[in-house]
Amino acid sequence: MKIRVAVIYGGRSGEHEISLRSAESIMKAMDRSKYEVLEYFISQEGKWRPKPILPEPGAHPDIDVVFPVLHGTFGEDGTVQGLLELADLPYVGAGVLASSVSMDKELMKRICHERGLPVVEYVTLSRGHLDTGAVVSRLPFPMFVKPANLGSSVGISKARDRAELEKALALAAEYDRKILVERGIEGREFECSVLGNDQPEASFPCEVLPSREFYDYEDKYLLDQAKTQLPADLPAEKTTELRRLAVECYRAVECEGMARVDFLLERATGQLYINEINTIPGFTSISMYPKMWEYTGLAYPKLIDRLIELALERYAAKKATKFTR
Repeated sequence: MKIRVAVIYGGRSGEHEISLRSAESIMKAMDRSKYEVLEYFISQEGKWRPKPILPEPGAHPDIDVVFPVLHGTFGEDGTVQGLLELADLPYVGAGVLASSVSMDKELMKRICHERGLPVVEYVTLSRGHLDTGAVVSRLPFPMFVKPANLGSSVGISKARDRAELEKALALAAEYDRKILVERGIEGREFECSVLGNDQPEASFPCEVLPSREFYDYEDKYLLDQAKTQLPADLPAEKTTELRRLAVECYRAVECEGMARVDFLLERATGQLYINEINTIPGFTSISMYPKMWEYTGLAYPKLIDRLIELALERYAAKKATKFTR
C-alpha cells in the first residue's frame, strides 16, 4: 500500500517562489510506486488550496505523513509545525522548538555560544531603535546587516560605512522587527547537510563561490552565475571539524529530520564560524542540500525515502509519550 504524502508548499514568505521550485523537485523525485502525493498549496496571501489542514486529530485520515516545503516565515519558523502537532500528523523535518529557534538567527547564535560553538560577534537591534552609534561602538566596518527571521539572503546588506549602515538597517527593518548586525568576515563560505533524529550525520561539505560580493538572493536564485565546489577544497582535518560543528549545531538547537548548516572560514585566522542553520533547506534542481548527500552516497530519491522514514520514526516515538494522566 502506498504512503500518502501531503506536500505543503508556497506560503506567505518572501521565499514563496523558491518553495514552488523546491516542491516541484521533491514531487518529481518521489517514487510513485511507493507514494501517493497530495498537494496542499498556500498562496502568498495565505489561502490554502484546495483545502486547509485542520488542527484536529483525526481530521485527515487520508494523510499518512506531511512534507512541509515552506521556506522562511510562516512555514520554517515553527508555525506550520505547530499546526501539524495539533493535527497529530507525522511530518518531515524539525519540530516546533528547533524550527523557531533556528529561524531566529540571534537566538541560534546565543544557543551555539552557550554550547561553546564558534559564532561571529554581533549586535541585535529592534525596528524602533535603530541606533547606529551602539553598533559602531562595538563592531568594526564592514558589517553585515540581516533581518533576524528570514532566509535566502532576503533583506541582507553589507555596510562599509555609517551611511551604508543606516540604509542597511532601514532595509532589514522592512522584513523583521529584530535586526542582526554582524562583524564582516573576509574569507570563504561553506555549507554542510545534516540528516537524522537521535543520531544525526553530516555530509561532505561544499564551498559556495559567489559571483557578487556576497551570496545574496539574486546570486542564489536569479543570476545563475554563483559556483559551488563539491567536495569543498579543504584539508582533511578542517573538513572533519566542519562536519563535527554542523552536527553539534544541529544538536544544540534540538533539530530532527534535516538541516543545512552554513559556515564562514575567516581567511586571516583560519577560524570556522557557524553562520546559520536552515531547517527546511532548498530542494530546487540547483540546491546543495540534496547534492551534498548525493556526493556522500545518498541519491535524491533515497534521501526523500529517508526523510519520510525519519518523520514516521519520530511520530512513533512521540506516541510512547503520555500527554494526560
